[in-house]
Amino acid sequence: MAEYKWPEADKRVHLGKRISRIDGPEKVAGRAKYAYDINRPGMLFGKIVRSPYAHAKITSIDTSAAERIPGVRAVKIIQGPGTEIQWAGDEIVAIAAVDEGAAEDAARAVKIEYERLPHLVNEQDRSSIPDSALIPTAESVVGDPAKAFSEADVTVEGVYGNEVITHCCLESHGQIAEWTDENNVLLHPSTQSVSSVGGQLAQSLRIPAGNVHVKMDHIGGGFGSKFQIDRWGVECANLSKLAGGKPVKLMLERDAELTVAGVRPSIRARVKVGAKKDGTLTAWESETWGTGGQGGFGTLPVPYVWTGIPNQRKNQTTVKTNTGPARAWRAPNHPQVCLITMAALDDLSAELKMDPLDFFIKNIAMTGVRAKVYEEELLKAAEMIEWKKNWHPRGEGGAGPIKRGLGLSIHTWGGGPHASDCDLTIHPDGAVEVKMGTQDLGTGTRTVLRIVAAETLGLPLDAVKVMIGDNRFPVSGSSGGSTTVGGISSSTRRASTDALNQLLAKVAPDLNAQADQLEAVGGRIQVIGDSSRGMTWKQACAKLGTQPLTVRGKQPGQGTLASSGVGGAQMADVSVDIETGVVKVNKFVAVQDCGLVIDEKTAESQVFGAMIMGVCFSLYEERIMDDRTGRVLNPNMEFYKLAGIGDVGEMKVHFMKGPGYDDRGVIGLGEPPTVSPGAALSNAVANAIGVRVGTLPMTPDRVLAALARKGGSNAKI
Repeated sequence: MAEYKWPEADKRVHLGKRISRIDGPEKVAGRAKYAYDINRPGMLFGKIVRSPYAHAKITSIDTSAAERIPGVRAVKIIQGPGTEIQWAGDEIVAIAAVDEGAAEDAARAVKIEYERLPHLVNEQDRSSIPDSALIPTAESVVGDPAKAFSEADVTVEGVYGNEVITHCCLESHGQIAEWTDENNVLLHPSTQSVSSVGGQLAQSLRIPAGNVHVKMDHIGGGFGSKFQIDRWGVECANLSKLAGGKPVKLMLERDAELTVAGVRPSIRARVKVGAKKDGTLTAWESETWGTGGQGGFGTLPVPYVWTGIPNQRKNQTTVKTNTGPARAWRAPNHPQVCLITMAALDDLSAELKMDPLDFFIKNIAMTGVRAKVYEEELLKAAEMIEWKKNWHPRGEGGAGPIKRGLGLSIHTWGGGPHASDCDLTIHPDGAVEVKMGTQDLGTGTRTVLRIVAAETLGLPLDAVKVMIGDNRFPVSGSSGGSTTVGGISSSTRRASTDALNQLLAKVAPDLNAQADQLEAVGGRIQVIGDSSRGMTWKQACAKLGTQPLTVRGKQPGQGTLASSGVGGAQMADVSVDIETGVVKVNKFVAVQDCGLVIDEKTAESQVFGAMIMGVCFSLYEERIMDDRTGRVLNPNMEFYKLAGIGDVGEMKVHFMKGPGYDDRGVIGLGEPPTVSPGAALSNAVANAIGVRVGTLPMTPDRVLAALARKGGSNAKI
């Protein structure tokens, strides 16, 4: 009989192979429907009137002119007079009209008076930030850092950081909401949480959670920003109610998406590190600050990965700014703290005149339980990029204006499984269905579900039908924290195993065998190892009679099918034009462990996507705020810069697989490879030009400014 464990490597038919996404053809043919593509009969269009000021109090609102515009069907004040607004772009009034033009005309006709208040939108200059905007945490001390620094043979101090970057999903946030009757809502959202977003809406509308039906086939990007129903989602449903239940589509415009739909917080850090002359790392001291808007961003795990440094002193300060709120952004906080840690250690290795690869490996025990894994990954990455052949001491990047350099970084993540329920049905005609209230962010969720079910049941992939994206299917967790693949694969494996065992028990008498003597393989049920004593899958399913067999699998459940905790290493090869400041990525390699790989092709795609995102935030992406007006200056795809296909260089990925890795079960992969790119690329640029570019993104102006102070300190950003 089938067991609650993954098959051995030599028994795997689909697991670990390179299998294309099952929804790929639908997407490339344009048949895939996203929230933006949903157009319901009689649909209205929603628009939001937003605050033009970063900090202000609303003194009056007049919507009468907007209500008189032809085609307007609903107007609702979201925040009334007396409300204090904390960022430009905050929602004030919602409008629904028969077309977008009428809705926009009505939005312009709304008259709002404000009392403007002082605002703070930039935190780069720590000395100019008022005390009222600072939220310090308590100092943390390990060992005796003062003594360790006094005894260190070499110390290095520097300032490192990265700017705020925004979520820039190609499908912006939004939804279509309609009241199918006076108590029930049909919602077509762009969401990372099909099973929970309906409950969030129901709570805001004060109706039973079961009265909200959520349907979503595809989502055009989320990356941590689309867990909530959001105020605009609630107001979309309210507009529909006011308009007699008519469907209302309210999707954020690009400028709103880049202003209010979530950001990854900035970070700045003054770091001091010390070591013995033989390269032994002895001391760490850091003062960090940054902003996520009005809210904080939790405790920053610094020094990152190198938690075993024996002597540490750390301070952290959150800066409250009048800017749009922070949201989870693919490995929250990890890319920022990875940058400041790996950059400081790279600077220390340069001061020691050590190859950073040798320096990292010498001190690798300070990374804790994954030290051996990191060492293996670093050596594999070094082989892939030919580190020992191409590395040179800092600043010796070659003659002429084009300088070349190498940089490295290591990272970690959890990736444990979320809770998940799966219904698997075997029909008497042999058809197999998997139902689950999960979502596919484009990463291959549907494909993983099909692989796991087909592998367990001994069937070809196309024999399994996957049904997701509906909150009336069994509950499954949100797609965040790299928890999805572990959760859905575990519950599907258990459901498939239980269903198969029940089927084996049904057919065992006909094969004159016990159920535990049977196996499902190659589209057949047979005695283990004896194909002459068996029957086809369809023949076996016919034994069910007239009723299909449905089994619910759960995560957590029996057996260990998933776990958590991974490490990874990345290395970058860059060229820098010291006349223009332009950085070019030549080669970028990633080595990653993630437990058992279910689909190598989609797993590899996850890492490539993470590396591309890393190039974006390392070299191009930043939100630019105007101190005077308090507004975002680049809320569009023209000036919010992203990398193009010609900017990312040659990329290679290697997974740590086999004994010691596969037997850990499935572990999430989406976030860990997004962590190291900023550090690896920053270190490569420093190696090339001989001076640290202290702030990401490393735009040409920042590179040229760093070169102008070459030979001095990077203590100013």
